[in-house]
Amino acid sequence: MILTWLGRIALDVAFLACVAGVVSQVLTLRGRRSRAALYGAVALGGMVGAVGVMQFALITHNFSLAYVAENNATFTPLIYSITGMWSALEGSLLLWALILTALTVAVIHHYREESSDAVVIWATLVMFVVGGFFILLMVGPADPFLHNPAHVLQGAGPNALLQDNPLVAVHPPLLYAGFVGFSVPFAFAIAMLVTGRVHDRWPLEQRRWTVLAWGSLSVGIVLGAWWSYQVLGWGGFWGWDPVENAALLPWLTATAYIHSVIVQDRRGLFRIWNLSLAIATFAFTVLGTFFTRSGVLQSVHAFSSSTLGPALIGFFAVTVGAGVGLIAWRGDELRSPVGVDHPASREGLFIANNILFVGFAFVVLLGTVFPLLYEAVNGNQVTVGTPYFAAVAVPVSVALLFLMCIAPVVSWRTVDAGVLWRRVRISAWVALVVVVLLIALGVRHWSVLVAVFLSVGAAGAAIRTLNGVVMSARRRGDLWSAWRAPSAGGMIVHLGVVVLAVGIVVSTSYTTRSEVTLATHQRTVIDGQYVSFDGFAAVSTSLEKQTQLVVSVDGHALRPAITTFNGRSSQPVGTPAIDSNLLRDVYVTFDAVGGNGAASGAQVAANVPAGSVVLGVTVEPLLSWLWIGGLMVGVGSALSFGRRRHRDEVAA
Repeated sequence: MILTWLGRIALDVAFLACVAGVVSQVLTLRGRRSRAALYGAVALGGMVGAVGVMQFALITHNFSLAYVAENNATFTPLIYSITGMWSALEGSLLLWALILTALTVAVIHHYREESSDAVVIWATLVMFVVGGFFILLMVGPADPFLHNPAHVLQGAGPNALLQDNPLVAVHPPLLYAGFVGFSVPFAFAIAMLVTGRVHDRWPLEQRRWTVLAWGSLSVGIVLGAWWSYQVLGWGGFWGWDPVENAALLPWLTATAYIHSVIVQDRRGLFRIWNLSLAIATFAFTVLGTFFTRSGVLQSVHAFSSSTLGPALIGFFAVTVGAGVGLIAWRGDELRSPVGVDHPASREGLFIANNILFVGFAFVVLLGTVFPLLYEAVNGNQVTVGTPYFAAVAVPVSVALLFLMCIAPVVSWRTVDAGVLWRRVRISAWVALVVVVLLIALGVRHWSVLVAVFLSVGAAGAAIRTLNGVVMSARRRGDLWSAWRAPSAGGMIVHLGVVVLAVGIVVSTSYTTRSEVTLATHQRTVIDGQYVSFDGFAAVSTSLEKQTQLVVSVDGHALRPAITTFNGRSSQPVGTPAIDSNLLRDVYVTFDAVGGNGAASGAQVAANVPAGSVVLGVTVEPLLSWLWIGGLMVGVGSALSFGRRRHRDEVAA
């Protein structure tokens, strides 16, 4: 009972600190001294205390908390005891609120010298409101510290899929950091609209915070795809699942914002558009939270049903309503005095970029919510599958790669065809040579040839820009400053996207999936890979029981298995094994066994001799490039956030 009281007291302290922070900022607007730093620190301290109580209960397997009894067991390893906090609904809100209060403190500290600026005051006030709302969910309907009235000696344990891969320790925190991070540009957008300060440096200043959140979300999404690939056993990494789409929506609008806000800084354009994107991105994070925590969508990634749906959708409506209302109120002040001089100028291409990203976001949103709307109207269930999304994703991706080829080298305001050709001709010729070589080697997939041609061109444009940054820094005698230049991180992100795009296109175009039956010590060849089955192995630990297959792929030992985890579910799950290098992945699953099913938990295949097994073997070329590209995107985002502050750039 003591842990219940300690946890609830910590949450109450954090919530009251957020309320006090709102009141303090209102008084600051009337001339009082700001105490935002104090209340932010108290709110963060309260959340650290609440998280500390939960982690103590999980690590010590204290089943007096209902949450621990439902998501932990005495045999749960330490890493999965720790990650158990964000493995279910109530605990995930603890992590969410912890990151949010930490971000609020970071914003307050970052702008401490400008704490009397009305924009900073209003932005901090909005951050306190957002933090207070999410903490209130835990104070009310999603209490993570409910007391367990039953005296139990053993808990149910985590979900099997949440204790089978250490990526559970990284993917959700990065995803949440991305979602929560978009509250900063949202808060400043509201502050700029309230104060009418829409012409100041704040839009570009908030681009840095957006880049930080976008980078976290990007890496989180890629790691989620990697986790899905390694755990779920279907050999893919993205299935257009509704919850995957919920994470993609704010990523798309944030990407548009990151690009278009540059045009506002350079030309004074897109003021209404950029504020709308900042608000829409945050609104999509709230909508995504509703999708995953209300039970309205069925997904392997979703949390269980809860009573949070009305509160979350209400907060979403307030967010959208406030943003639309303020933009309408300030409409006359937001109009740009200038326009786009040429549709093929850099600002014109940024418009095309934004249309593609936002248009695709609309397509994803429609495909995600349509089944809900259809069921509400007709009472029948319908699904929207991969073909719908792929029909739009493919041409949009091609168009974006083309823009990445030319946008970094096109001039502002005007277009000179001769100058443009001199800037792209080396990349164009190299790309053409690469495509000709691929054709000579037998590549015939038009999608691969087009993607490689555009990817080489985009890489050339990024390298050209990076070379210019390095040359400029060398002339100044400060080579290190090149990595802090405004465009350096962005071009590394572009290179990461190029690597990622090539990996996706090549792997999906040339994937081969086979199902083979092998007796012990029998070998076969699948897509040039030598695969042999050498027998069974049984592994038993306090956490799980496994029936493994001893498989060799080109001399590398793999152990695909059928795993039964102790705890809440005794349902066996497949555990794939992967042999990966830079050129290809070989993905092996234990699909069935012959005879009487001696391999515990495995499906019994008819007409398969005893002692033989059925293996699923998937060969995917260049798939590891996807993960490498995601890492490069994260590095580039970090460099972009750490670049010189806007006022330093102006001075330079």
